[in-house]
Amino acid sequence: MLLFGCAKQEQPAEGVRPARVVKVALGVQSHQANYSGEVRARFETALAFRVGGKIAKRHVEVGSIVKAGQVLAELDPQDLRLAEAANRAQLAAAQADFELAERDLKRYTDLLEKKFISLADYERRKNLFDTARARFAQVKAQHEVSANQAVYGQLRADHDGVIVSIEAEAGQVVAMGQPVMRLARPQEKEVVVSVPENRLAELRSAQDIQISLWAEPGKLYRGKVREISPAADPVTRTYTAKVTVLDAVPAMQLGMTANVLLGGGAAAPAAELPLTALYQQGGVPAVWLVDTASGKVRLIPVQVGEYREKTFTVLSGLKDGDSVVSAGVHKLVPGQQVRAVQ
Repeated sequence: MLLFGCAKQEQPAEGVRPARVVKVALGVQSHQANYSGEVRARFETALAFRVGGKIAKRHVEVGSIVKAGQVLAELDPQDLRLAEAANRAQLAAAQADFELAERDLKRYTDLLEKKFISLADYERRKNLFDTARARFAQVKAQHEVSANQAVYGQLRADHDGVIVSIEAEAGQVVAMGQPVMRLARPQEKEVVVSVPENRLAELRSAQDIQISLWAEPGKLYRGKVREISPAADPVTRTYTAKVTVLDAVPAMQLGMTANVLLGGGAAAPAAELPLTALYQQGGVPAVWLVDTASGKVRLIPVQVGEYREKTFTVLSGLKDGDSVVSAGVHKLVPGQQVRAVQ
């Protein structure tokens, strides 16, 4: 028993382990990233009255096409008219005082030349004239402001465009500068999409961008990234990107659903493998390659193109027809013999 206990026990040889493998098939990958968005105008202006008051009339609806200078809405003009009338009366009074002071100064100037009055009397009259002139200029400026405010009671379009939203109705009291409606310029259109943070680099470097409309599935437009938001949306945690439509047509209406397609660069042969086949060695992606003659595996590094939902693409490191282990890659060691299971 003692001799048997001290005897050296031999380790049983590890048998051939079954392994699920896949055949490498090189081909040109035509995958495109697709983002859904909405067609919007590049320039949208929030229109507001330059004075406060009660909206009396609204002359346009959402979707109305307007021209530059067209009246879009009006405020109740009664208060504006009364303010203008009061300033007009003050202007008339100030003008009368100024004209009287001017005539008095002229008479006092003649009397001073004839030595009938002292220089002090003349200077007092000159001071009254300067005061009347300054007050007349002040009231005149106030009258011009009130006259402008009377005109501001009409909200006019600054440029040609289309009304995309209305935020106030007739009968509502609005403050000065409060947005009443939004006017968009339909000449320049863009598509607004939301992009996850792991695809931002792909979007920035995209050279071939195409845009398709849900209303016209067979038509493609050229696009260019104009702006990417520097901060993520707090709710969706995605980044807002704006893609300009380079060859927009009038048939592309605002609010249409559009898809932004990101094409890759030059087409290159690549293999698509399941994610379960990927192994990491020192931070470098690798796969287990099965030698068809001996059945042994060896680890080889590969260049990964892109990661997808359940697969990834390999750009280099494999040849067409190679056998790669697709499951249980973390239980293998170099030189281990496996039995391929398709």
